[in-house]
Amino acid sequence: MTKQNQGLTIGELARRAGISTDTVRHYESKGVIPSPARQLNGYRVYPVEALSRIMIIRRALAIGFTLDELSEVMRVRDSGGRPCHRVRDLAAAKLRGIDEQLRELKALRKHLCATLKKWDADLAKTPAHQRAYLLEKLRPTQSKTSTAFRRPFRTNHNTTKER
Repeated sequence: MTKQNQGLTIGELARRAGISTDTVRHYESKGVIPSPARQLNGYRVYPVEALSRIMIIRRALAIGFTLDELSEVMRVRDSGGRPCHRVRDLAAAKLRGIDEQLRELKALRKHLCATLKKWDADLAKTPAHQRAYLLEKLRPTQSKTSTAFRRPFRTNHNTTKER
């Protein structure tokens, strides 16, 4: 274990943050945490403040920010800028995206309920030894613009994957 005034090894930082060392390296490569000083043997030595920075990153990722967005914000922040309005705008855009996804999911739910009702009727009329060809009877969706029907359901909308 490294003393606080000497900084944290990558392993200790990762352990305290509850992430892997690969994730710490990935955050560094994406620019969301600064590159640390290195010892003569090449080992990274992170300042203790890196832990609070990683916790901020983790909370921001949890509400939908991407690492690329956070990299941009942290770059402004680290150069003395005030990215507060940008952060707020990014969060507002995420809320708009969630609202759109909810609309699409409601439409998908309505479509799926109607499909199941039709399939139940078809199954009731289909003899046990015959196929009902349910998938062949799928109707096109009502919405031409909705993407919920063209992609599998997903819960994480980050464009940049986190390790």
